[in-house]
Amino acid sequence: MAEKERENLTAMVISDFFLTPLFLAIFYGLAYLIRPAVTNQFTKPYFIRALSFKFLGCIALGLIYQFYYKGGDTFNYFHHATLIHSAFDHSFTTGWKLLMDNGGSKDPVIAPYVAGMFWHEPNSAEFLVSRIAAFFGLLCFNSYAVISLFFTVASFSGVWAMYIAFAKIRPHVYKQLAWTLFYIPSLFFWGSGLLKDSLCLGALGWLFYALYRGAIQRQVLLKCSLIGIIAAYTLISIKVYILLCFLPAALLWVFNETHAQIKNKTARLLAKPLFIGLGAVIGFYAALNITKGDAKYDVDRIGERSKITADYIYQQSVQQEGSAYHLGELDGTIGGMIKLAPMAIVTSLYRPFLWEAKNPVMVLSALEAFFFLVFTLRIFYRVGVFRTLSIITSTPILLLCFIFSLTFAASVGVSTSNFGTLVRYKIPLIPFYLSALYILDDITKANVRMRKAVQRSLQPA
Repeated sequence: MAEKERENLTAMVISDFFLTPLFLAIFYGLAYLIRPAVTNQFTKPYFIRALSFKFLGCIALGLIYQFYYKGGDTFNYFHHATLIHSAFDHSFTTGWKLLMDNGGSKDPVIAPYVAGMFWHEPNSAEFLVSRIAAFFGLLCFNSYAVISLFFTVASFSGVWAMYIAFAKIRPHVYKQLAWTLFYIPSLFFWGSGLLKDSLCLGALGWLFYALYRGAIQRQVLLKCSLIGIIAAYTLISIKVYILLCFLPAALLWVFNETHAQIKNKTARLLAKPLFIGLGAVIGFYAALNITKGDAKYDVDRIGERSKITADYIYQQSVQQEGSAYHLGELDGTIGGMIKLAPMAIVTSLYRPFLWEAKNPVMVLSALEAFFFLVFTLRIFYRVGVFRTLSIITSTPILLLCFIFSLTFAASVGVSTSNFGTLVRYKIPLIPFYLSALYILDDITKANVRMRKAVQRSLQPA
């Protein structure tokens, strides 16, 4: 059996060696073809460069999991995809049954393959990602590296869509936004390759784009509705908590952007509390029903589940001398989670601190977190705390970014207890948080320039 595994590994390495350059050439060729349709004279220089950074992160992730971590989730997904691929080798019907199975099938035809799967459970997000990997594997002879490139392209498409939306909202900072979305190490590393995070980051980007183009700009409504539905379904199926954190902030954003278009003053005054109340009800109803019966995210169990998850990860980290952290006692209730939320937000955004890094990977994460802290303090110092809060509350896109970022930071910070896991889980908030800081900085500079211009105009000639 060991000899067979070595033969399979050798075949995989050889196929990756030949197929990866071929598919890279194909992806780059397609990228150059579609670039004129998705860029303008300002954003065009970033398209190929950003895609290249994503490919670099994809390859680096595979190498680090192989030679540094000696395995991990990315290879577990590939293991399941390989079993599905082998079912196709037996017969197309068998392979198709396994590919379409949501994890609950007891069909004896697929039983020999299911026996080797530890993620074959009903509605398992991990098994869904494995099935997606297996589908891509059918297009590339089940090459791990090429499957990872497919995941990377899916992620990049959503990140680029997010960039387009942000750049339309605040064109003045398109350079800073490009840096935020494409060149942050955590984003192009953990947001690439064969992982759940790649698909979720891409889906979140497309959902943001669909809301902006469809609900706010009110353009290509049918197309945006379809994109939004697919993106939301992807998040529901893989990491529903991302959607639950994003949904209330997104509803408030859409309302604030469209609120001014209500011409009647009385109707406009009545609409705001009505919409906020309706949004809260919709968000709560969605949380109850989207996660109903889910062992991980059911609202009735989420506090208890977070405690179990956090305690387990913390104990594993301590036993393995990993990068564990402890926020305080989590009692398994939602109230207990709320009490720890402020410390969880600080941890998610600004930790690990430099002195908490215990390995080379954590050093890079600590440097990144240190930049977040310095940048945040710099903005608050230059603008002032109260003025910063005033600008945020009066600017819809800033409200969206900060509400989502802080809510998400609290949720992952409370339930993780390990810096190595946290740095991967928190990537959905990074583009929104940093983009908000750059937009806030630009708005402040614009206000200063305007005040100076007014002062000059009032001075006697």
